[in-house]
Amino acid sequence: MNISALPYDYALPDDLHHLALVIIDMQRDFLEPGGFGDALGNDVMRLQAIVPALQQLLAEFRSRGLLVIHTVECHQPDLSDCSESKLHRGKNDLKIGDRGPMGRILVKDEPGNGIIPQLAPLPHETVIYKPGKGAFYATPLAEILQDKGITHLLMTGVTTEVCVQTTMREANDRGYECLMVDDCTESYFPEFKQATLEMMRAQSGIVGWTAPAANVLAALHQQCVLNAAEPEFGIRSNPLNPN
Repeated sequence: MNISALPYDYALPDDLHHLALVIIDMQRDFLEPGGFGDALGNDVMRLQAIVPALQQLLAEFRSRGLLVIHTVECHQPDLSDCSESKLHRGKNDLKIGDRGPMGRILVKDEPGNGIIPQLAPLPHETVIYKPGKGAFYATPLAEILQDKGITHLLMTGVTTEVCVQTTMREANDRGYECLMVDDCTESYFPEFKQATLEMMRAQSGIVGWTAPAANVLAALHQQCVLNAAEPEFGIRSNPLNPN
């Protein structure tokens, strides 16, 4: 079954348990009024706009028992996992570790570092705490995907041109088939989002595919109907880890 996508259709795996939904950095400090993003002068309502579509996609994955991975950009309270270049870059009044409107900026377990309530992880869902922009850097994500037999990834979250794009490029280099769900990702800067979508699917999908959530949901429904009509034989295998 294929998802209608750009630059051409995205083929779902025959077994949907090889597919995972990655929800990147939907944190209160980035999305809520009074948070860090708002304090820097950004329009956080732009990011809030993707929440309904992302809720639909998340509910579909949960109803099918498919893998959901949430990520949170954060650092330890002593900032020992924050590089000097990241810590001191920029000319903002608030820097990593400083106390902002919702607690210390990008510090694990601070109020603003939590995922927004509308998308709160369930107890059994995986949460990746990442010190960098990409979700593979200094995290167990690669091992988790291998262990679960994942070959295909749907990329969502914020911001499109930073953490979402970085993670998708990391995944592409590791051999994953990646699709960015275009109305489930957002940027404070609309031109940055549009440019990123175009870069991902340029040159016949040099990094991957893009498609709206409605197309993804339609294909998932059709695939599940097909799977229900056919008995499953054999065992699941992971083409990225044949051993």
